Amino acid sequence: MAKIKITQTKSVIDRPKDQKATITALGLGKINKSVEVEETPQIAGMVKKVNHLVKVEEA
Repeated sequence: MAKIKITQTKSVIDRPKDQKATITALGLGKINKSVEVEETPQIAGMVKKVNHLVKVEEA
């Protein structure tokens, strides 16, 4: 599987609870924090849900 780098670019303040939970589940929580994860269908779905809050790059 390919690895992707996910970086949080926007705050979760005033966002719905499910988006906050998705950011936490991805291992993020602060602006400019990054994580490298395997690109799985589950991760892709999570990224799609919060794509307006994160930046995704190939790792």
